[in-house]
Amino acid sequence: MFIVQNYALAVVLCFITMLCWGSWGNTQKMAGKTWRYELFYWDYVIGILLFSIILGFTLGSYGCEGRSFLTDLCQIEMSKFWSAFTGGVIFNISNILLAASVSLAGLAVAFPVGVGIAMVLGVIINYIATPKGDPVTLFIGVALVAIAIIVNGIAAGKVPHKEQKTGSKGLILAVIAGVLMSMFYRFVAAAVDFENLENPAAGLATPYTAFFIFAVGIFASNFIVNTIVMKKPFVGEPVSYKSYFTGKFKWHWVGILGGVIWALGTALSYIAAGKAGAAISYALGQGAPMIAAFWGVFIWKEFKGAKKGANLFLTIMFICFIAGLALIVLAGN
Repeated sequence: MFIVQNYALAVVLCFITMLCWGSWGNTQKMAGKTWRYELFYWDYVIGILLFSIILGFTLGSYGCEGRSFLTDLCQIEMSKFWSAFTGGVIFNISNILLAASVSLAGLAVAFPVGVGIAMVLGVIINYIATPKGDPVTLFIGVALVAIAIIVNGIAAGKVPHKEQKTGSKGLILAVIAGVLMSMFYRFVAAAVDFENLENPAAGLATPYTAFFIFAVGIFASNFIVNTIVMKKPFVGEPVSYKSYFTGKFKWHWVGILGGVIWALGTALSYIAAGKAGAAISYALGQGAPMIAAFWGVFIWKEFKGAKKGANLFLTIMFICFIAGLALIVLAGN
């Protein structure tokens, strides 16, 4: 399998993770003009599962180092299997809430708040489990990201009054999503032998196998979680499975593309964690709110018409995010 051999490459992969995690929401925005997010989410989940299978049989089976995908899948302990699977279930619940938040409040609000909270809590959880990197530099970087989250929330309060009702509901969903999302990464990481990817311990998984099991957990739980959301939506009328199967082909492909983009970022995060450490790999990837905020502010014009002062707060948010990410990178040197 493909293994990262140096910290510099690990950082590059983590930045790609950040770009992917911060950009997949654009596909939801594209589909959202004609396609409910509950229906979009089915294709998104299918995209994640398909990508995990392809990745396992390519990079996960490439070369002579480590165990190949199928061999590794057959030998994993059940406790580790269920740990990665549980990570998928937790992520799925949190991400559906995040998708609802995007639908209600927009990318520039949902991602910085939801994913930002997930980053702060997730770094703490992952660092306690596997301490790697300078803690002072790492947590100062995380603190700057936390400041960026607060500033973004202030800016979100300056959107036009007509959008405040759904925006407030979207903000609440983003907070809940962030708390849940902070937990999923650790469950998957617990199934992987990051200390010895070249010769993983028996019963533990490679990142490729763990990611596949994680994707299966997302897909399986979606039959329960998303069905409930379809019948009891956060906004609008209930939506049926008939609507999904009568959707246009191009709408389905947009959702699958969104899933593939997110899956690429997540897979690279776990692959890089062997050299960067789970806490730093997770933290860098969770710089995604800055990317999402960029899309929301400059491309989708979500803050157009906002009250005076919004642009200043958004500028401060970007500065804090960039400074925080820089310190997180330095923490691993």
